[in-house]
Amino acid sequence: MGKKLWNQYSYAIILIILSLLTSFILFFQNNGAGKENLMKITVNNGDSLWQIAEEYADEHSISPKQFVQWVQKTNEITGDRIYPGDELIIPIKITNANVTELASSERN
Repeated sequence: MGKKLWNQYSYAIILIILSLLTSFILFFQNNGAGKENLMKITVNNGDSLWQIAEEYADEHSISPKQFVQWVQKTNEITGDRIYPGDELIIPIKITNANVTELASSERN
């Protein structure tokens, strides 16, 4: 009976198994990537979101406008005003050089 069942439903069984494997792979790839691409910085006197976007331009791959919008949304900032001492989460590209700096870096 097992062989008959396999012959009738083999394509469905294989499709379900492949779907589950694909789901697990995508889940683990996306789950780890989101948090690793962030860095915490401290706002200094005279900083603006646009200056920070330009200063970290080599460390992210989005336009300055998109960077500012992302920072505003993620850090729940209304308007363009930031203040010295504020800690901001910013998006960065991961490289071997900055992996140890993630979520703990401060600028001077």
